[in-house]
Amino acid sequence: MDLVIRDVDVIDGSGGDSYRADVAVDGGRIAAIVKEGAAAGCQRPTARRVLDAEGLALSPGFIDMHAHSDLALLRDPDHSAKAAQGVTLEVLGQDGLSYAPVDDRTLGEVRRAITGWNGGAPGDTTIDFDWRTVGEYLDRLDRSHGGQGIAVNAAYLVPQGTVRMYAVGWDDRPATEAELNRMRQLVAEGMEQGAVGMSSGLTYTPGMYAPDTELAELCKVVARYDGYYCPHHRSYGAGALQAYEEMVAVTRDAGCALHLAHATMNFGVNKGRAPDLLALLDEALEQGADISLDSYPYTPGCTTLVALLPSWASEGGPEAVLARLEDDETAERIRHHLEEIGSDGCHGVPIEWDTIEISGVSDPGLADLVGRRLDGWTTARRLLIGDRLGSTILQHVGHEENVRTIMRHRVHTGGSDGILQGFKPHPRAYGTFPQYLGRYVRELGVLSLEECVAHLTSRPAARLRLPDRGLVREGYRADLVLFDPATVAAGSTYDAPRTLPVGIPHVLIDGRFVMEDGKRTDVIAGRSIRPR
Repeated sequence: MDLVIRDVDVIDGSGGDSYRADVAVDGGRIAAIVKEGAAAGCQRPTARRVLDAEGLALSPGFIDMHAHSDLALLRDPDHSAKAAQGVTLEVLGQDGLSYAPVDDRTLGEVRRAITGWNGGAPGDTTIDFDWRTVGEYLDRLDRSHGGQGIAVNAAYLVPQGTVRMYAVGWDDRPATEAELNRMRQLVAEGMEQGAVGMSSGLTYTPGMYAPDTELAELCKVVARYDGYYCPHHRSYGAGALQAYEEMVAVTRDAGCALHLAHATMNFGVNKGRAPDLLALLDEALEQGADISLDSYPYTPGCTTLVALLPSWASEGGPEAVLARLEDDETAERIRHHLEEIGSDGCHGVPIEWDTIEISGVSDPGLADLVGRRLDGWTTARRLLIGDRLGSTILQHVGHEENVRTIMRHRVHTGGSDGILQGFKPHPRAYGTFPQYLGRYVRELGVLSLEECVAHLTSRPAARLRLPDRGLVREGYRADLVLFDPATVAAGSTYDAPRTLPVGIPHVLIDGRFVMEDGKRTDVIAGRSIRPR
């Protein structure tokens, strides 16, 4: 045996009661579990290394169902932002925009479009963008950092907005039959090459230009490969319930599983309305729909500043957006939509500038703006132009009672939506999982410890169709977390968002310590996770 974890309180991910046991690990898998009572009078398992874990809890590794580490995993072999939280698997390709599948034109355009999420703008030479297909991107993850792989495991969603960018471009119009066939082909190829599903960002261009009929056709392709559709749907503000209902209908018609991204009800119009959302989902579940969702345990959201603009202002791509912003007459139209009508990019709600905090800029010369609230359209316009659309924001529009209500639901999972870029990122990137365990379990009692661990482990593993992850079971992968239930807490705050958590001393991936005694080791044990 490689390792025995002795006298540990096992929270196995099933939601059932915890128990004391010795857990043996060998060859990257859980080799034996000897419960305390069964060990009486028997020889306890031994190994080359024995870890005394009395006072600690052992759970499966946490699965981040909504991550934006698409380039961070290539750039950073350490990746403590997630490893230190106990995350052993991230799902990439979120919100309909990522870096595969692409051709040369599309790659340049998507790099520009999501610089605020991931860096990697055209001209950035820190990463060799030497892939074009989904399979090549996953291969690139596996051969990163001198062939060792990546810091944590990663699964990938085919990004529908990137697919539309590739096949149709940035035009706000229905796809032709030839373009739709090309999109079907791109999604099928991505699924065959190892993707677990498809994502959309339906408040982001150009993905938001797709009508429901187009989305349903692509979901039919996903369903053939037993994948799931993960939409950032058309509104989390005005008309949010209708937007959720739309996604339920699209996937029902396509026969496709549905996973709702960062499911929440934001802005003043939705205060206290989480029960309405859950009633909608419960009705669909009772009718046989396959639905799950994720959320993060914080009230503010995080996105790019340019994402708030009306969709017509973003048609044609980044250069067209900048041209419109620089034209006074067009800029006034944009202001009118934002402040008086309610932009579709801002979820149909007239913008309240004092809810928007600048969290990151691409131009270091603008760093003094980070942490400030916007004071109006004039400042926002100047920043959009000056930072070449690369600014990220925190949007303080959430409601605590909605957050708590949604996280209690039986199909809920955890997803950080963690954007790691920027001078002052959202603390959820470094704190989501210990925030669940520390604040919402220990301090507030919103969930029991056993139930919360199930939300973060076995439920997402089931959605990803992973047969040997998400539970502490003999034969399962030894992706494991040891934490102290009495002290675990997020260290990240809005003022110090990159502070690592406390109370998570050990994290193992494939049976190897990536965190040991609270410190990152030099082990790189992550790989791409491909269901086929």
